Amino acid sequence: MKQLILICAFIGMASTAQAECYADYKAKRDDPLQLQYGVARVSDKACSKQGAARELAPRLKSAGWTLLTVVSTFGPEGLAQRKASAGPFYLRY
Repeated sequence: MKQLILICAFIGMASTAQAECYADYKAKRDDPLQLQYGVARVSDKACSKQGAARELAPRLKSAGWTLLTVVSTFGPEGLAQRKASAGPFYLRY
């Protein structure tokens, strides 16, 4: 019984860890030129550079930004180190 509880707890922790995916990206606006570095949450299915780009481009476009590149994708352990750099674009889109 104890082993069953431990296995269930491990499975629950593993699925929770996989459920959080984030991407850091660079985007621009023209006239006048503005650049941004930001961090956004993306779906588990989009947890790759290409997947994150497909998910982020429309979000940014609706706010007048053009996605330039997805720098990387990462889990929640990478959030703290990127928060200061992203400033107002931290988890905004």
